[in-house]
Amino acid sequence: MSSRETKQGLKAMKKNKSSNMALNFAEVIPSVAQRILASCNTEKCFQHLDATPIPSRDSVAHTIHKARRILFPGYFTQSVLAPSNLEYCLKQEMTDLYKELANQIILATQHDCMRYDQPCTECSELGRKKALEFVQALPRLREVLATDVRAAMEGDPAAKSYDEVISSYPGLFAITVQRIAHELYKLKVLRLPRAMTEYAHSFTGIDIHPGARIGKSFFIDHGTGVVIGETTEIGNRVRLYQGVTLGALSMPKEAVELFRDKKRHPTIEEDVIIYSNTTILGGDTVIGARTTIGGNVWITESVPPDTKVYSKKPELIYSGNGRNPSIKAQKNKILRLFTGKTNAAGR
Repeated sequence: MSSRETKQGLKAMKKNKSSNMALNFAEVIPSVAQRILASCNTEKCFQHLDATPIPSRDSVAHTIHKARRILFPGYFTQSVLAPSNLEYCLKQEMTDLYKELANQIILATQHDCMRYDQPCTECSELGRKKALEFVQALPRLREVLATDVRAAMEGDPAAKSYDEVISSYPGLFAITVQRIAHELYKLKVLRLPRAMTEYAHSFTGIDIHPGARIGKSFFIDHGTGVVIGETTEIGNRVRLYQGVTLGALSMPKEAVELFRDKKRHPTIEEDVIIYSNTTILGGDTVIGARTTIGGNVWITESVPPDTKVYSKKPELIYSGNGRNPSIKAQKNKILRLFTGKTNAAGR
């Protein structure tokens, strides 16, 4: 058989295989669809089959970014803002935000009415009312966020400018979204607050529940892995580092409903610093004012004010090159790295 005939034979085999696969798809897809359809008639799985759509992730993201453009004018807009057009642009942005947010609140409220077979007579009016209350809170939110920006600048020597903090710090983005969501949470808006903070969580790795009550001048440095639970209370001028968890103690399944509306997360008083990978759990746990908690600490009991808490220094074991270098040798190594000199007494 010639090389040309071989290639033609292989080509025909591939064509037949592709045709068979297409035939198999045509047979398989209807049966899979039937199985999914059947599961929709049971209580084992979940689906949303309703004429009223749930607020989408895209619409939630759009609302967040529109609110940020109002809270930080000029930082997140496509066009140039100037004193001459600032008032017009702000009014336009606020009008758009109000309409968009009202629509999302109405959809969330209507969905709940449909779900529980309740009459949906005031959903539209309620949505517009809550959206307007949120817009009225924007000046106060802007002032509080300004204290967060300053806290980042004052607490991080790597920060070069306020502009850098506002435009690029993930901690500030997560805090901004949480403060927006918290306002809606207080207004008892359904679904949107949690959808907002989870949107920020997916971008930053920082998980702050919209129900958490957070004071002014709050700074999260780095931020990845930070978790702040629903009933957490945080005072003014608190600083957290990456990996900090302010969480709830685990509980048996049957106790979940009993604690759903109870305080389950800690209280952090003013001027507290909590270093990386520390875990603080429990609704009765209070970390007193001006306390510093070191890294990798596990706390389930209250700590009085003006306290330093840290783990016992672990024993470090060095190995390599057939010897265990002394602490002085390690110090000399560090000294050489930074100065090029060696401490003769430490040899």
